Amino acid sequence: MFIHYVRDMKSWILFFVLSLGLADMLIWLDPGIDAKFASVLYFNLLLIVILVLFIVWRYRVEMKFTKKLVVLAEEQMKDWQEALPETDFLRDEMVKEVLQQAELEFSSELAAIRKDRVIEGDYTAAWVHEVKTPLTAMKLTMDAHRENPVIRKIETEWLRVHLLIDQQLYISRLPTLEADYVLEKADFRQLATAEVRELATWCMEKNIAVELEGEGLDVVTDVKWSRFIIRQLLTNALKYSPEGGTIFISMDVTALGNAILTIKDEGPGIEPHDVPRIFDKGFTGGTGRLHNAATGLGLYLAQTVAEKIGIQLTVQSEVGKGTIVGMTFSIENEFDKTRIRSGDVY
Repeated sequence: MFIHYVRDMKSWILFFVLSLGLADMLIWLDPGIDAKFASVLYFNLLLIVILVLFIVWRYRVEMKFTKKLVVLAEEQMKDWQEALPETDFLRDEMVKEVLQQAELEFSSELAAIRKDRVIEGDYTAAWVHEVKTPLTAMKLTMDAHRENPVIRKIETEWLRVHLLIDQQLYISRLPTLEADYVLEKADFRQLATAEVRELATWCMEKNIAVELEGEGLDVVTDVKWSRFIIRQLLTNALKYSPEGGTIFISMDVTALGNAILTIKDEGPGIEPHDVPRIFDKGFTGGTGRLHNAATGLGLYLAQTVAEKIGIQLTVQSEVGKGTIVGMTFSIENEFDKTRIRSGDVY
């Protein structure tokens, strides 16, 4: 920082050097001034030392405010405007006023945006709940006429609509996930089985078998949001699996003691350069464009929720040989970190 200060003061330093050089030239050219070279040299060195000491002193005084601003920026305090240091110079006072005014305007705009988002989220949630009523009535009608092959076809499309609306409901709840976060013990196998049942109609339409491997394991997690992640992963596997294919769901424990659920499909796989980006919002990749069915939201939402509730998602894929998605749960001594990160109080 001292080097930057010296650069900022270069015009003053240059003025001093030129003035000193002019004085030396006058002493040298004026015959009325009888000064020895050693005396002139001593005088020059003395003034230069004084200049250096003056610059150091002014640096300590003038940069006091700036140094404290740097500390505040590094600490990234939420209430940084209240911790702004006192000022000794007009320019620092002006900077402080500008920062405080900018913070007030930013806070005002942020509050307005949050208010709009809450209203929009409430409207979306209300709309979803209203839509679910006729969907439930349609489901009851379809169950009463299941022997009709046309109804079975309609049921598949009904399931897609139901999944999209349910996904929208979870999206509207995502900003307030921390308030809805509840840890409880659940059977690993039952979590997966429940979602397979939800998607059974889609599986039958594409004649896709689902095989569950591994014994049931107890995990401590948020059941509702964990099921949401599993649903997004299964939906993705179903979407890209060929007709007559098989989806393998296995449950195991890692060497570190973490429970892990893996979902393997027999789809076209993912290009190596696309794998690091599959969790990005809106990314569909080459496979998604070919199938014309990808929205780029499913895996993004799954990853967003997973990060919030302490679940790690991993992907392994090979073109032409399918994709394996791993869902690793936190072990018990990691739950406290998850709760702190989610803002829960226990």
